[in-house]
Amino acid sequence: MKGALRLIVVAAVATLTMSCSGKSVERIDPDTTVDLSGYWNDTDSRFVSDAMISDVLSATWYTDYLKSHTDKPTVIVGTIRNQTTEHIPVGTFVGDLERAFVNSQKVRVVATAEEREEVRDERADQGTYASDETIKQFGREHGADYMLIGNVSSIIDQKNGDEVRYYQIDMTLVDIETNEKSWIGQHEIKKLVGRSAYKS
Repeated sequence: MKGALRLIVVAAVATLTMSCSGKSVERIDPDTTVDLSGYWNDTDSRFVSDAMISDVLSATWYTDYLKSHTDKPTVIVGTIRNQTTEHIPVGTFVGDLERAFVNSQKVRVVATAEEREEVRDERADQGTYASDETIKQFGREHGADYMLIGNVSSIIDQKNGDEVRYYQIDMTLVDIETNEKSWIGQHEIKKLVGRSAYKS
């Protein structure tokens, strides 16, 4: 009897402990701005990519290109380097940049080097297994006119429990044929994290 009572008490305590330490989960709109830590997050990635692509497409290189060509330019997003001390999912940022380019409808966007290898493997596979009517041929890829490259850097300033996180995003659009830098842009983010953020 005592053993059974002890087992019931242990089970009750375990249940109470789990219920007290459990985390609540709330679903929110993916477009909602949530900044819990002050580190680079999905909102930063989306806002910066939209701002940078809007900037690059409003620069003079774009109108100059259209004056001498009958079709819109083709771009590729190259390497975006993370020069901060934190983990930044660069692949997500590259995807946001590509999305902003594509949604603008002002340029063509071609696949990255890694993506091209996968597509070429599929093309080679089609050469063996697909019907003659549906095989996609080699040597017909659309070459990019420009490559967008850049880096993300940061400076952290701390004092008395307060912290300022400063991010600087630098990007360059390079003419692939001439290596000319056709556009250089910069975007900054500054966040105050800590007790001062809650002062009135």
